[in-house]
Amino acid sequence: MITKGYKINDRYQIIKTLGEGGMANVYLAHDTILDRNVAVKVLRGDLASDEKFVRRFQREALSASSLSHPNIVEMYDVGEDDGQYYIVMEYVDGKTLKQVLKARGKLSVTEVVDIMLQLTDGMAHAHDAYIIHRDIKPQNIMILSNGMIKITDFGVATALNSTQLTQTNSVMGTVHYLPPEQAQGKGSTIKSDIYSMGIMMYELLTGLVPYKGDNAVEIALKHLKEPLPSVRKKDPSIPQSIENVIIKATAKNPKNRYTDAREMHQDLKTVLDEARLDEPRFVYKYPESESDDKKVETVKKETPVVKEEKVKKLKRVKKEVEEDFDDDDDRRGGHKALIFMVGLFTVLVLVTTIVASIYFDKNGKVENVLVPDVSGMSIVDAANTLADVGFEVETEYKYVFSDDVVEGNVVKTSPEIGTKRKTGTKIVLYVSSGEGAYVVEDFTGQNYLEAKGKIEVACNCNVVVETKKVSESKKVKEDTVLKTVPAAGESSKFGEQITIIIPEVEYKYPDFTSGYTLAKIEAFCKKHEINLEVKYQESSTLKEGTIIKQSRAAKSVVTPGATLVITISIAPAEAPVDEDGGETPVETPESGDTPTENGE
Repeated sequence: MITKGYKINDRYQIIKTLGEGGMANVYLAHDTILDRNVAVKVLRGDLASDEKFVRRFQREALSASSLSHPNIVEMYDVGEDDGQYYIVMEYVDGKTLKQVLKARGKLSVTEVVDIMLQLTDGMAHAHDAYIIHRDIKPQNIMILSNGMIKITDFGVATALNSTQLTQTNSVMGTVHYLPPEQAQGKGSTIKSDIYSMGIMMYELLTGLVPYKGDNAVEIALKHLKEPLPSVRKKDPSIPQSIENVIIKATAKNPKNRYTDAREMHQDLKTVLDEARLDEPRFVYKYPESESDDKKVETVKKETPVVKEEKVKKLKRVKKEVEEDFDDDDDRRGGHKALIFMVGLFTVLVLVTTIVASIYFDKNGKVENVLVPDVSGMSIVDAANTLADVGFEVETEYKYVFSDDVVEGNVVKTSPEIGTKRKTGTKIVLYVSSGEGAYVVEDFTGQNYLEAKGKIEVACNCNVVVETKKVSESKKVKEDTVLKTVPAAGESSKFGEQITIIIPEVEYKYPDFTSGYTLAKIEAFCKKHEINLEVKYQESSTLKEGTIIKQSRAAKSVVTPGATLVITISIAPAEAPVDEDGGETPVETPESGDTPTENGE
């Protein structure tokens, strides 16, 4: 671990640790040559010892350094110092989209469209340079306080892909956004990034990844086989035009996806237009998986009872594939890729076979049935309805607030209404406890955007942000919460308005004549976006450099964009002596007309 104060390559002085990951540690450092803060990513020790990876890493990182786009983190330098391989990047003072999702749960439609427009614009620029990211996910997207996003880890993902890393943590972190073609061991293309962007868009809207599983292989198989869940089923307020973007981006057959990131960007630009409100659901032009359909038909022709020996054999193969996925030895390259592809194909056969077998009992009847819609029913009616189709009902209920369902009636179920489950599955009923009331948290001092997001997720309230003028002497930070209405600890009904009060700090001009230097005044003007004009006046009584006067009165309110004129004393010019020994008259400039420091 690199400690504070350590200087990499006698140039980048470490300030603090920004993050630690399975691949590298990231530090905030100061570039002592260019006098700026940078982010330095130092490769983990075991990766740094892999010569093949290091060569590829350096080559790809240097290639990515050619990218110049406002939505891509700029890469400044790639190097090695005492066996430590590092890259130096633009320092982005913001949060990852993953951190934002953890704080807020999910984002609004307009926020998601804005983020995706920036993302697709940046990716179109990268694709124009024939650079594929290969690891688009919320963890690799930074968002600044002004809403601008920055794509990180270009080149790094490319290099990682070349080593076929299979450490459990690395795979699990990425497999949620894994394109089907990569799950099959095929190469990545521009359309692979489009698939990952579609999955990420789904997560931003719902707060959830579409496919979950106990291990990386299970999740990868879902990317290959399972249709993407509908975002509109999770949130009917999402327009069909928005879902159509996701459907097209996440097609399992790359032919059905957008041609490139620029086409996706153009589609997003009009996605909220009124003309697209009644847009029909997008239908794929090409079959999504012809080969998979043939496999299912073949299995259906076989006996519905899977032979015990076949199950044991296939389970043993599946276990070997999973062990190969978690193996952290030096087996890389084509041999491992071949093993993975063969194993993956075998697992696909296993899954398809087992799925077919559980769909048919000994009499050939379908065992999987839909969970019926029991919302709004009494507990007794709901339990009877579920029992009639073969489900069991948990004797303990869970209670939730609801403005729509009468107290004591069923709001929802788990598993969800409309999903397919085997008969005999236990269903949990969520019962209405009546109209919801939200107890306002104490958000004092927190960023108002995070507070707004938390409130919206917790109670679906209408959050209004208002400002209150405060003096800078109060020492409060801008964009933080002063108070809320209702106040912290008080209750608000679901759906009602909650007001967040944030400070509008009033800065005032100090008395610059009381010991200020020109350097301090320049710093003050830069901080508050003030235009500074400097004039000079000769004085035989004042020390040179003394601030004589200022055009803006002390304690008057600072307004960004205003002009401040200060007058500084300089020593009187000495009169030149003529050849006869007399003084040559010197034309003294009027006050304020003497040369400036630049000689003008």
